[in-house]
Amino acid sequence: MQDIFTLKITVSSEDIDNLLHVNNLVYVKWMDKIATKHWAFLTKNYPLPQYVWVVMRHEIDYLKQAGLGDEITVKTWVGETKGITSVRFMEFYKSDVLLVKAKTTWAMLNAETYKPVRIREDVLRILSPEK
Repeated sequence: MQDIFTLKITVSSEDIDNLLHVNNLVYVKWMDKIATKHWAFLTKNYPLPQYVWVVMRHEIDYLKQAGLGDEITVKTWVGETKGITSVRFMEFYKSDVLLVKAKTTWAMLNAETYKPVRIREDVLRILSPEK
């Protein structure tokens, strides 16, 4: 498994729903945020502007709740990457308590045409540096 990328988020009032916990849609926004930040981190020395990523599938398990002011640690890493898709795993923690776990399948597109493109060696080297 590749190195784990982490991000800290403090729950704000905009994240809270009428049940007084973080709304499920907020977790999806955070998933996009950390995936984008991780991609930027991975490509900082080797930009790949010819590609963009779109979500094909989310699988999310909501296990525990987070509330206003909680500090959330989000962990992500890249899983199987082949064809036009790459799987990303994410876990959301409050202290050492797992709140949410997710698996997202992303598809790579050409940044100009928005058509799917096969993930080639230049991207594989970035996503799976141990290979």
